[in-house]
Amino acid sequence: MPRRRSVQVWKVFPKMTIMDTAPSNSISFRDALRFWLKLGFIGFGGPAGQIAIMHRELVEQKHWISERRFLHALNYCMVLPGPEAQQLATYIGWLMHGTWGGIVAGGLFVLPSLFILIALSWIYIAFGSVPLIAGVLYGFKPAVTAIVVAAAWRIGGKTLKNAWLWAIAIAAFIAIFIGGIPFPAIILSAALIGMVGGQIAPKFFTAGGGHNSAALDSVDAIIGDATPTPPHALFRLSRLASYLAAGLALWLIAMALLVAHSGVDGALAQMGWFFSKAALLTFGGAYAVLPYVYQGAVENFHWLSAQQMIDGLALGETTPGPLIMVVAFVGFIGGWNQAVLGPDALFLGAALAAGVVTFFTFLPSFLFILIGGPLVEATHGQMKFTAPLTAITAAVVGVIVSLAVFFAWHVWWPLASRDAPFDGYFDSFSLLLTIAAALALMRYKLNVIAVIFACAGMGVVKTFLLH
Repeated sequence: MPRRRSVQVWKVFPKMTIMDTAPSNSISFRDALRFWLKLGFIGFGGPAGQIAIMHRELVEQKHWISERRFLHALNYCMVLPGPEAQQLATYIGWLMHGTWGGIVAGGLFVLPSLFILIALSWIYIAFGSVPLIAGVLYGFKPAVTAIVVAAAWRIGGKTLKNAWLWAIAIAAFIAIFIGGIPFPAIILSAALIGMVGGQIAPKFFTAGGGHNSAALDSVDAIIGDATPTPPHALFRLSRLASYLAAGLALWLIAMALLVAHSGVDGALAQMGWFFSKAALLTFGGAYAVLPYVYQGAVENFHWLSAQQMIDGLALGETTPGPLIMVVAFVGFIGGWNQAVLGPDALFLGAALAAGVVTFFTFLPSFLFILIGGPLVEATHGQMKFTAPLTAITAAVVGVIVSLAVFFAWHVWWPLASRDAPFDGYFDSFSLLLTIAAALALMRYKLNVIAVIFACAGMGVVKTFLLH
């Protein structure tokens, strides 16, 4: 029997321990810590790129986990709301080193991006009107529009395999863009349609492809196909209850502190509540939940403007970590505009707001892994998408298209509004830059960051030529 080591953390975490993994050739916590820290700084390329980095290093090079175990964990994370790459890192860290292994892996996946975005957000606020920075931001906007179009094309190509799913996607687009129906209502409606459709016409609601693989050859891995589940990963009802209690306690304590600071209607408390809801709606990745974030942050709470939202997405695309980290930008700009700590502490207040929205956005992701992981480890069979999740994914495509149309509208008609949708001048240069960026991404498969910086360069050239 391997030696079992446990560290008591705090009274609210009575069952949370750091434990050695079951295999005799255990992965040292120091080596794992070094890798997770590196991943936090090199995790560019969105979830596909981040998952590819983990697969290359953990499966192919370090042999810390086998192909089957890696894909088994990934299939579970793909079903969950939230950033699947961050949840996959949390899962593997938890599988290797227990609760704190998961917390460290998932936390280091996010923290570098948070600090980088706080710095970039301050530069944006302080120097956004300087011609050089203004030119960069001008070029960012068409690039972001093209990126969202490419995302809709990529996800739609994999998802919309029949007329049923096309109809759901089109209905979702009409509902959110024209009808203004809230994103949660669209997701719930799609899930109900999927439940009914799965009974009436199940072959049309079977998700294809995914990350399943049939006969996978496994090299010798420390956590291999036949490696017994380590003790900390075995399901226990008492442990599940303790995690639920700990997560609820953390949420309640954090919300109580925010309410005590500025009241229920204060900006920080409203951010905590709003992003708690957003965290549970991120089926389909960050692009799917961004329209919901826009509805709340821009239209309902007025934390930032539509143009600032587009700029924030561009900055999020250029930093490591999950794209949903754009919420840190939203929090920073909202905290600055609302002066949450007073006019004499704008930066501290904005940084606090960025931390608040990051905490509430990612807390559920950790709980999903710590609570659901033991259930997943109980069987190593492949997990498949259900009919409701297939319908939700189809609806997500329509929602992403609505986001692309919204961005294009504000980029090509910068002075437009809902009351005057085509007011002001038409920016033909932005249109050409959007088309060029879309071709670079969709036809020539160029790197996202390279496209963003190329567009930024063109924006700088145009800005200085006009001056």
